[in-house]
Amino acid sequence: MKIKVAITQMSCSSNYDENISKAEKLVEEAAKKGANIILLQELFSNLYFCQVEDYDKFALAEEREKSPLIKHLKAVAKKYGVVLPISFFEKSGTNYFNSLVMIDADGKDLGLYRKTHIPTGQCYEEKFYFSPGDTGFKVFKTKFGRVGIGICWDQWFPETARILALEGAEIILYPTAIGSEPVLVRDSMPHWRNTMCGHAAANIIPVCASNRVGKEVAGDSSMVFQGYSFIANQYGEVVEEMDRKEEGVKVHEFDLEEIDKERVSWGVFRDRRPECYGKIKKYSK
Repeated sequence: MKIKVAITQMSCSSNYDENISKAEKLVEEAAKKGANIILLQELFSNLYFCQVEDYDKFALAEEREKSPLIKHLKAVAKKYGVVLPISFFEKSGTNYFNSLVMIDADGKDLGLYRKTHIPTGQCYEEKFYFSPGDTGFKVFKTKFGRVGIGICWDQWFPETARILALEGAEIILYPTAIGSEPVLVRDSMPHWRNTMCGHAAANIIPVCASNRVGKEVAGDSSMVFQGYSFIANQYGEVVEEMDRKEEGVKVHEFDLEEIDKERVSWGVFRDRRPECYGKIKKYSK
């Protein structure tokens, strides 16, 4: 099966409706370019509120079944016949999660993924807002192939990509929000991208990331989001990319059946030795 996947990149504001409208326009643009699967960035319906700890921001969370964001984008997915993974701040009972709903090309909700790895630190105070995900890693069978999902910090862990590949993913998508690193003295972008390109090459699977751009301020904190959304092919080569400030979409076509043949022919999954990997559990604490 040949499919076209699109990455998107945009700046966000504190205006919920404007952000959703902006995202919809990017979906429309990507669909007109033939995209079948369109990746929007992490938590795009608002500013990245996790810069600082603020109890008032819990009011931004939405219940999955009542979310205006999800309801609207289900209609958008159906209108354009595209697959939309939608990142959102989820309220579930008394718990809060960094979550994603996979919407199929007919507008159907295929299921939920909750971010597994939750970061904390200056400008990334996510442990204040989110419980660790309890869904396990998820692969969704969509009209345009089996899509594996990780969310932002998940992308740094090789276990995420390997498990998604073992679960049958044909492409892996990472909605993300990453920007200036206050505690680092160098630009982290190449490290960020190289890590994900390594996942693509090691698992012989395309990997895509959509990031945000622009400067965002929260109280005394500020971040400049670094953009550089990209698509890597099954060899870990970047085949589409955006820059640090660009807003828009990029589209690339993949032949999933041919990639599957390559994955089989390399033998990296055939030659795995799970019985030898038990030591990884030794270092679980």
